[in-house]
Amino acid sequence: MVEHDDDKLAAYRGKRDTGKSGEPAGDAETSDSGDGGRFVIQKHDASTLHYDLRLESDGVLKSWAVPKGPSTDPSDKRFAIMTEDHPLDYADFEGVIPEGEYGAGTVLVWDQGRYDNLRAGKQSDPKTMAQSLEEGLVEVYLHGEKLTGGYALKRIEGGNEEKSKWLLIKMRDEGADARRNPTSTEPKSVRSGRDLDAVAAESDDN
Repeated sequence: MVEHDDDKLAAYRGKRDTGKSGEPAGDAETSDSGDGGRFVIQKHDASTLHYDLRLESDGVLKSWAVPKGPSTDPSDKRFAIMTEDHPLDYADFEGVIPEGEYGAGTVLVWDQGRYDNLRAGKQSDPKTMAQSLEEGLVEVYLHGEKLTGGYALKRIEGGNEEKSKWLLIKMRDEGADARRNPTSTEPKSVRSGRDLDAVAAESDDN
């Protein structure tokens, strides 16, 4: 059975009134790319501050909430929870989701760029992103403005669905640096140069 983009985004649309929240409705044209594509990490000051990692795959953004955010230290294992698929145009979203709406709080684009599916390039047993997600092991190379290099997402509980539990781990490569702490030292948006307070203040002014 072929799954349409509208079906993939049913959970997303069911949780929010995009007319009130200001978030994308998911009407933008999607791509058919299943391997590699765009990634974004959004900093989200909701009920608790966290980071949302999103990877373009099969016409949507596969998404994980990472409470402590990504690390550049390979010894760190950052807990991540899979969330509902988001529309591709969500990658550009910055603003304030108003009180009373799902995920109420301030959102900024903390990092963005392209990624490569590292498992697709393995000659012995190549895997698509869909296969990697089903198996619970995603390995990607990020070409971001703040983050570069390989990252692994390893599922530790549940299946390939919302609320399944994963670990986000930096691979040992040229992008690894145990001394960096980018979530604290580089707090601003790569799109607008604003921090969370500035995004919130500008929203109040409008």
